[in-house]
Amino acid sequence: MPTDAARRGQSELIEARKESRGLYWMVAIFSFFVNLLMLTGPLYMLNVYDRVLGSRSLETLIALSVLVAFLYGMMAILDYTRGRVMGRIGARFQSRLDRRVFSAVLRASTLNRAPKEAQTGLRDLESVQRLITSPALAALFDLPWMPLFFAGIFIFHPWLGILALSGGAILVAVAFANQFSSRRPLASANAATVRSEMLGSQIRSESEMVHSLGMREAAFSRWQGARTDSLDATISAADVTGTYGSITKSFRLFLQSAMLGLGAYLVLQNELTPGAMIAGSILLGRALAPVEMIINQWQLFQRAREGWGSLAVLLGEVPEEEPRTALPRPRAIIEAQQLTVVPPGEQQAALRMISFRIEPGEAVGVIGTSGAGKSTLARALTGLWRPAGGTIRLDGAALDQYDPDVLGTYVGYLPQRVQLFEGTIKENIARLAPTPNDADVVKAAKRAAAHEMILKLPDGYDTRISASGGRLSGGQIQRIGLARAMYGDPVLLVLDEPNSNLDNDGSVALNEAIRATKAEGRSVLVMAHRPAAIQECDLLLVIEGGTRRAFGPKDEVLKEMVKNHDVIQKSASPAGVT
Repeated sequence: MPTDAARRGQSELIEARKESRGLYWMVAIFSFFVNLLMLTGPLYMLNVYDRVLGSRSLETLIALSVLVAFLYGMMAILDYTRGRVMGRIGARFQSRLDRRVFSAVLRASTLNRAPKEAQTGLRDLESVQRLITSPALAALFDLPWMPLFFAGIFIFHPWLGILALSGGAILVAVAFANQFSSRRPLASANAATVRSEMLGSQIRSESEMVHSLGMREAAFSRWQGARTDSLDATISAADVTGTYGSITKSFRLFLQSAMLGLGAYLVLQNELTPGAMIAGSILLGRALAPVEMIINQWQLFQRAREGWGSLAVLLGEVPEEEPRTALPRPRAIIEAQQLTVVPPGEQQAALRMISFRIEPGEAVGVIGTSGAGKSTLARALTGLWRPAGGTIRLDGAALDQYDPDVLGTYVGYLPQRVQLFEGTIKENIARLAPTPNDADVVKAAKRAAAHEMILKLPDGYDTRISASGGRLSGGQIQRIGLARAMYGDPVLLVLDEPNSNLDNDGSVALNEAIRATKAEGRSVLVMAHRPAAIQECDLLLVIEGGTRRAFGPKDEVLKEMVKNHDVIQKSASPAGVT
């Protein structure tokens, strides 16, 4: 039984499909005329065998042939048009849901219980679109006209009609057996394929680490294992569907031969004409063609069916965000009230009952042992992970009152691991904006002390880089990430281990950037292990085991930590926080 969320998601998918209702009706009308024109061949053979050959009239043969050529030409045009309309229906469906599914996939990663369907959301949408644009779906529009062809066969002779109807019933039974037998193998094959693709993508994205640590053989072995599982499952599914496809094809050919044999017998008994015998065989082939097409393309139907179901769950579990009332640009006042955060996919809170307040122009250093919850706090402050309890307020408004994209312009975030995108340095600093403002890009780079470094690159700001950074060093990547965080003059900077890859000059530049940000009345939070990163901080927040251990002026907190021989102080002493 589908869940309430799945039913909501299915309703959304149905609404998207209804937008092309008029085009579906157009396809149905084209299908009517296409199937009507399919009678051209049987009627032509009937007249040729029963009239032309009997009367030996060349003029009649020429007239019939010209008429048939015209009708087949019209059928080709209608069938081609039907295919083009189906292609546009598929394109409209995908275009209508692209942004919605993409947004749901991104937002799912921030939920405490992210649906597993988010991993394949875009792939599921593509599978549905692929079915809509395929000839297999057009075969469904041809199915309703099967009775027309069977009726034509019955008109020729009841025994021919009974044989055709019996054969059609057997093929329909084969189709249901194919659905029942192939459902599980196809589902296993699709799941195994997804796992191997995800593992391969991860290995490619971490190619430098794999190569430098001598992990190529081990990584290949693991990927090959996943790939082998995928191939085995795919072969098993193909064996099942291929078996039924072969049965269908062989039986259809046998049935057409049986029709000819029975027709020949009826001709010998003077109960049927030779033309009707040939026409009946042709009608049978046309009547069973949609069934054979559906059986042969059943894997496409099954994958689209699974994709539809997965999309329904994803869209139901991650509903579309309601539009927020636009708020004025906030002041740099950050307040956490009894903040509790549970990371996505986990049951235990990483932060518990954290409270603090930051005024404009203040910089706060957040220190603690590894795993204390510093990065969790950083993600919560950017709105990436939503509180399981308590609130975070920016100038009095809870973070969820801001549209996520708007909040991103107010909060500059430098993650612990900086990830760049394929494109130019300018595009990366401008956060992939379609039309980046050059002046704002340069301004952000200067504030991050990255301007001179960028100018030394071959093409300056227009230097193209890969997702891994390419020729850039870790420190250069981090400076570009800092410039990206500062792009657009955010009111709050959240810097997670900002100097982990910086040399002394880079650390000095970082402190200058923090100092300038404070002077402009903005706030800064720095998650740090190294003392150089908190040099410009006014306040210090100490986190231990996900809870607040201390908060106040930096010098007072450090003095108290040293006095009490605090465990946090001990862990920080080697780095110089004393």
